Amino acid sequence: MELLILIRKMRLSNAKQVTVIVPFFAYARQDRRTELRGPISASAVARMIVQMGVDRVTTLDLHSKQIQGFFDNVPLDNLSMSHEFARYIRDQPWFHPEEAVVVSPDAGGVERARTLADILGVGGIVTIVKRRIAAGKVETMQTVGEVRGLSCIIVDDMIDTGGTLVKACELLKELGAARVFACCTHGILTDPCTDRINGCDALEELVVSDSIPQAFHQKNIPKLKVLTIAPLIAAVIDKYMHEQSVSLLFSGALKSK
Repeated sequence: MELLILIRKMRLSNAKQVTVIVPFFAYARQDRRTELRGPISASAVARMIVQMGVDRVTTLDLHSKQIQGFFDNVPLDNLSMSHEFARYIRDQPWFHPEEAVVVSPDAGGVERARTLADILGVGGIVTIVKRRIAAGKVETMQTVGEVRGLSCIIVDDMIDTGGTLVKACELLKELGAARVFACCTHGILTDPCTDRINGCDALEELVVSDSIPQAFHQKNIPKLKVLTIAPLIAAVIDKYMHEQSVSLLFSGALKSK
């Protein structure tokens, strides 16, 4: 609600242009109708933002790409944490492209995994196929691809209760993975996620961004690493201010710091 009021305030103040940067887009998982006459909440939130008169929207790793269409004709730039994750992973002593695979926790995240693999120069991509019986509850899981003896890098857009991630880590370890490392852009970390992550010996480290404040979770989850999105946001603002293309921010090449 504060965001809508701020946009309205800017319009009433005769702002030349109003750009909204939303690192974590609320209701992103409600991007489709799951029951008869149920609301598509992500669409409703997007329409409210558009109706307030915004000129441009910037997001970070949306849960699904169709959300971009909810903003009608308003330009939207969906930034990615892939380069930030890649820089951090590349600096790890255990990382060797020929000894690693990037893992997508579901079929819908294969493109995200492919992007990170391309940036890191990793040739292998593994997909985890799962049957979900309810939100946050997974019945069975199996992998498509070889992981034995390899360092597995799981990449996803968010982690909530951690149930799926923990099961994926345990499965990969059972299949002979040398280590399991996870990167999730948005760390929601709803209880009992803290206990699950701390109790998961299969997971070596969990890396998230600070799109959601993580000070509390950093104190309670020793294996949690938080990467700042400040340089990424600063870079896109600089492009906007100088009316330059933001295409380079989506380049497949790994940029230096």
